[in-house]
Amino acid sequence: MANKLTDHLNSQYLDAANRLKPKNGSRVVTAYVESYDDVWFWRSVLQEFESPELKFEVMLPTHDRSLQRGKKSALANLVEGRRLGKAMIACVDADYDYLMQGTTEHSSAMLDNPYVVHTQVYAIENYQCYAEGLREACVMATLNDHELIDLAAFMHEYSLIIWPLLAWSVWAYRYDRYKEFSLTDFAQVVKMHDVDVLNPMKTLTRLRQRVNSCQNQLYQKFPEAKKTYAGMKEDLKRLGVRPDSCYLYMQGHTLFEGAIMPLLVPVCSRLRRERENEISRMACHEKQRQNELSCYQHSVFPVESMLKKSASYRELPEYEMLREQIRKLQNELAPPRLS
Repeated sequence: MANKLTDHLNSQYLDAANRLKPKNGSRVVTAYVESYDDVWFWRSVLQEFESPELKFEVMLPTHDRSLQRGKKSALANLVEGRRLGKAMIACVDADYDYLMQGTTEHSSAMLDNPYVVHTQVYAIENYQCYAEGLREACVMATLNDHELIDLAAFMHEYSLIIWPLLAWSVWAYRYDRYKEFSLTDFAQVVKMHDVDVLNPMKTLTRLRQRVNSCQNQLYQKFPEAKKTYAGMKEDLKRLGVRPDSCYLYMQGHTLFEGAIMPLLVPVCSRLRRERENEISRMACHEKQRQNELSCYQHSVFPVESMLKKSASYRELPEYEMLREQIRKLQNELAPPRLS
């Protein structure tokens, strides 16, 4: 059976198609992303760099008949197949590959190809979980601006506590010991349970105890790390990893499901109860109470949905580094058309 034409699309083919368009038309650059959830994020990033001469079309790599998604599939099909170029780029989560700095095959494929743009932080989810935007997400989800916890300060302290263990996790991947201290092992230690909104420090104290215990075990398990661990921590700082915001570089799913949701769900539940109790207290009669409660309940949304709408991460230096990657590509992607 003959292959589909779309199986053979590459940057050169799309570039030639662009040149057949009218001289006053826009060059269209296809930007392949990893999953459906990534489309809106990368559209919001790339649209800033559009002009009358340059447009981006964000797509999934669905020319792959298996419909596989994810960076592994995208890079295998586009980078290793040498399909990327001036008319076709890939936009991917950095994962640990940015921190690996070319010491693995995937890291080299991502960092060495000028047509691969990456998030800088571990994943898009990490941007959505930016500490300074958490309060806004709670207000949007509950329509209640009462600050039960200083969420940004909580996450900064959380980050300082997990920082040594995150460095251990990166060390394990750089030195090919990740099977002995995997992302799953790391997640088991740093995830939070039953956050008490009236005494959040209790959660952080338990977290610190688990991290310290795990660190002691790792020093015993990997005695050879004495020569490299401290230097690697300094190298991570050089790459932009700050101890008080290192949560931006941990696995995105672990951060979202293991830290942010256990923190925000009880906060939002309490804020909603506060608002509902206020409505009940101020209502003049039962029908008014029911109507107001119904109106309120139809006006609030799950906090995870509000996190995805947040754009506060745009003030992060990591986001500026992401923009700088695209800025470097901009002139090359939109050269003058042939007369």
